[in-house]
Amino acid sequence: MKNTKKGNNWTAYYDPDTNRYFAEIIYTSREGREQYDYEITKAIYDRLGTFGEDYKNDELIRTGTMAYSFENTMYGTLGPERTVWDEEALDAMDKTVKKSKKK
Repeated sequence: MKNTKKGNNWTAYYDPDTNRYFAEIIYTSREGREQYDYEITKAIYDRLGTFGEDYKNDELIRTGTMAYSFENTMYGTLGPERTVWDEEALDAMDKTVKKSKKK
């Protein structure tokens, strides 16, 4: 889909129906899983993928507004830890991801 950009551990989405941009960062390893979802601006979306080193995309995404985080790692947590900052943005991102996967 032309409204999606991907990197090593991040994916960004644009929803033309709502004119909103979202990005998610996911780390998975033997130690556990972490996921961070952000609502980003068009300027951030346009710059994603233009860096020579992928970690700079992560840093850029993190300048957006966090909508959701999930951490289940063997370091510092006894079980799944969920924190939702913006439930409406999280729902909008989920709908955008589902639309992009249908196409």
